[in-house]
Amino acid sequence: MNRDKSFHVGRLSPGCEMCAKGAKLVLFVTGLCGRGCVFCPLSEKRRDKDIAWANEREIAGIEDILIEAEEMDALGAGITGGDPILRLERTLEYIHLLKKRFGPGFHIHLYTATPVSKENLQMLKDAGLDEIRFHLTDYENQENTAVWTSIKGAVEIGLDTGVEIPAMPGAEDVIAEIARRLKKAGAGFLNLNELEFSDTNQEQMQRMGHGLKDELSHAASGSEETARKAAAMVSDFNVHFCTSSFKDSVQLKNRLLRRAQKTSKPYETITEEGLLLKGTVTGAENLKGLRIQLMEEYDIPADLIVLDPMKMRLETTAEIAVFLAENHIGSGLVYAVVEEYPTADRLEVERHIL
Repeated sequence: MNRDKSFHVGRLSPGCEMCAKGAKLVLFVTGLCGRGCVFCPLSEKRRDKDIAWANEREIAGIEDILIEAEEMDALGAGITGGDPILRLERTLEYIHLLKKRFGPGFHIHLYTATPVSKENLQMLKDAGLDEIRFHLTDYENQENTAVWTSIKGAVEIGLDTGVEIPAMPGAEDVIAEIARRLKKAGAGFLNLNELEFSDTNQEQMQRMGHGLKDELSHAASGSEETARKAAAMVSDFNVHFCTSSFKDSVQLKNRLLRRAQKTSKPYETITEEGLLLKGTVTGAENLKGLRIQLMEEYDIPADLIVLDPMKMRLETTAEIAVFLAENHIGSGLVYAVVEEYPTADRLEVERHIL
């Protein structure tokens, strides 16, 4: 089955099924890890920072997690980092919180590169964890018994268990052996991610001899081919390969659409990519007074022109902004049409001055 060049052999894990729909809250528990993987794509903003995020919302209080889950109409959560096991109490608290609010059907999976004792695995399961994905930081070292002991322990207590690793170019034999070992251990799946370049790993990746797949991609050349070869070698096990483009054009897009549909204002238009299109007015010393003036002079409904105190501007429909730019010429006023993410940080991606 192909989804924007991603593919899988056998079944997808429940967590992957939900991620593809954009229905998973990304719960970043901590930026602490300590493994130092050369291919780690984590940004400077989060790497080695003991700060938690719910999607793009920094968690100041535990209620922020629930607000973000509700604003994207989440059906589950993916707990990640850094390594969430390094903040086990926090992780347990977050899992328990989400299960208590949204019920047992709210699917939660977790990523870790840390060996986890059977006692801690049981605490995670008791809190409500459904699925665990182990990351083998040195997966060519098949003698890393501590992680494999954790994998066996997770299987034994009934967690949906698998491994998630980047598909390192040329490592198909090693990857196939990992899949065979997972099957023998009773684990459920192997997830392969397309190796990616980022601002923080670019130099290391180049030193390792990796190049870009093409001019339009952040993906490493040869990663996809390696994944396909490995999957063909173990066709009797559940193997999923997720491309760089799938994460952006499908997973992220669907998550943005879910949040936009839940949180968009009457004056915002949702684009096909899940962004919010709107008009803006800036440059006035008295925005409140300008809003009242524009409403009265042009009969604009109150819900179609509002004051945004955070960005110090009036927001309205793109059509009204175009009309005002042509008909209300005020000293210092700037009219624009903007596109921004429907996320808590409201990142602006495009601005067209009228």
